[in-house]
Amino acid sequence: MRTDVPGKVAEYYSQKLAEHGTTPRGVDWNSADSQAVRFRELLRVCDDTTASLGDYGCGYGALLPIARQRGFTGIFGGYDVATPMIDAAKSLHAADNLAQFDTAESVLAGSAYVVASGVFNVKLDTPIVEWEAYVHSIIERLYALSEVAFAFNCLTSYSDADRKRPDLYYPEPATMFDQCVRRYGRHVQLSHDYGLYEFTIHVRRQPRGI
Repeated sequence: MRTDVPGKVAEYYSQKLAEHGTTPRGVDWNSADSQAVRFRELLRVCDDTTASLGDYGCGYGALLPIARQRGFTGIFGGYDVATPMIDAAKSLHAADNLAQFDTAESVLAGSAYVVASGVFNVKLDTPIVEWEAYVHSIIERLYALSEVAFAFNCLTSYSDADRKRPDLYYPEPATMFDQCVRRYGRHVQLSHDYGLYEFTIHVRRQPRGI
């Protein structure tokens, strides 16, 4: 894998933030409505609203207020490779004493739940083989950083052909599901029915005694 992939991702999203500010378009989403839908799907993995929650690729921290509105009261950690995103998140959410944001992954270490929204979508000009190696390395990090479960979303290969972009990544949902089951155990759920051109995968560590 090329070592410049994270740097290119950080540069891309820093530019989006500079252009559009702390809005859904600032993290390359089309609308607040679609952003809320995907956050809802990701947060379904959290069945304990008092536990700790980590957001891998948190952007400006848009997930935090949604989680709080849904009753989440635990510690929240946000990680992002783009320093301007972390600076914006710290400024926006300074009043939340249980939230912290950092460009170091360690801010998520020991989280009960870790979620990642959109971090696999924008491959830019990275060759597909290298991008897929990067994607699977990040999924490994989600597993390592979470103690109970993790969740992530991807654009779907079933997207309309005329809407696909060459700089985006559209994996096969069934392939991603199969890889997660084989690597992390059978407690995996795939959701592909929430109205967006994407899917969400939940991976839960095997409950004790099962």
